Amino acid sequence: MEKTVRESKVSDIEAIEAAAGVTQGWHDPTGRVGNRPERLETFRDLALGMFIHWSLDAQLGCVISHSLVGASEAYVERFFGELPQTFYPRAFDPKAWAALARIAGFKYVVFTTKHHSGFCMFRTETTDFCVANTPFGRDIVAEVVEAFRAEGILVGFYFSPDDFHFLHRQGRTISRRRPEAIPSNNAALMEHNLRQMRELMTQYGPIGMVFLDGDPSGLRELCWELQPDTLVTRGAMPTPEQHLPDQAPAEPWEACFTMGTQWQFKPTNEQYKSGAELIGMLAQTRAGGGNLLINVGPTPDGEIPFEQDRLLRELALWNFVNREAVYEVRPWHTMREGNVWYTRARDQNTVYAIVTDLPWAFGASRRLVLEGVRATADTEIEILGQTGEVLEYHPDVRPKAWWEQGNRWLTVEATRAQRIYNDKTWPNPVVIRITHAAGTG
Repeated sequence: MEKTVRESKVSDIEAIEAAAGVTQGWHDPTGRVGNRPERLETFRDLALGMFIHWSLDAQLGCVISHSLVGASEAYVERFFGELPQTFYPRAFDPKAWAALARIAGFKYVVFTTKHHSGFCMFRTETTDFCVANTPFGRDIVAEVVEAFRAEGILVGFYFSPDDFHFLHRQGRTISRRRPEAIPSNNAALMEHNLRQMRELMTQYGPIGMVFLDGDPSGLRELCWELQPDTLVTRGAMPTPEQHLPDQAPAEPWEACFTMGTQWQFKPTNEQYKSGAELIGMLAQTRAGGGNLLINVGPTPDGEIPFEQDRLLRELALWNFVNREAVYEVRPWHTMREGNVWYTRARDQNTVYAIVTDLPWAFGASRRLVLEGVRATADTEIEILGQTGEVLEYHPDVRPKAWWEQGNRWLTVEATRAQRIYNDKTWPNPVVIRITHAAGTG
């Protein structure tokens, strides 16, 4: 595998990767090793990440790894013995994944290098239970890294300290959270994981973040030792899964969600969220100062499922119009007001009011009464993505937004004047930009 790093297309990625290869970890004044504060701030700017859950049991369409817990010995032997023999993703094209991620607005990717089953999607000297010992044979992690870097997307690794294959080889019951399954209680498992993490952190160039889905002890410290600019997300910051917190944490955080009900590919019996739900989750997460990690689960052949591709393209369209309200923003004084979520440009008092749950037809005007933000003498207000100067096919109409600041309320009347769909409907959130805004407290 080529060890050099391609020139990044994104300047903040270049900044994160600049210190690759440094061997001394960062310490705060108390001597604790941890995530560098400046990297946490850069992470908050990225906003949106693509999670990819993919392993050899995608061939079955079942939950990733967890079907081994409580399984019969016959099932376990088939899983470990037969599935590697049939893993051959004929349509695997990480360049296509990365191109979709870029157009949809993902700034980083987190790929499952090893899930709880213990199957490694990379070539490793630690176990024969890896992609090198399948008919496919290629180093999937290496190809994912190269493809996403080429698109200017920051590369991150998911890694499970739990390892069912290793436990089975030890003659132990496959489990999670039993004492012997936790690496800090199982010296051989700990050493196994440390060797694998060292491979991952030394063979694939700079790694932007690591998601440790289990006991992080020893592993996160090794990550920071080998690559001080690497961020450990799960294992070192709040990472709520499949839910958003009622009150946003004060520190940087990341929420991770499936698009349907399952992390890995589910060929039948699946129910997907709507595009509006995904966009609403992004608005809520960013209003609370967090990042959103949206999962895809490739098919056994290595393609993004049709339904997931279409949802990501709906997200791509919304992001193309409204990216200013999503990236390099911070929470406003007020997180939410009814069906309006607020974000603020990082270095200025421009506020974005993201209006959800309100279909807004082309050419239609809406009046909003906002208490969470105040306009000033220098304020300008308009819907993102449009000038407010032209309404197609209506040359006599000037659809400019109008506003008035009262003692308590800011009243805004705006017309949606950009035609996004042929039928002129638009079910997704509309964003109103308010420049030179003032707080209310």
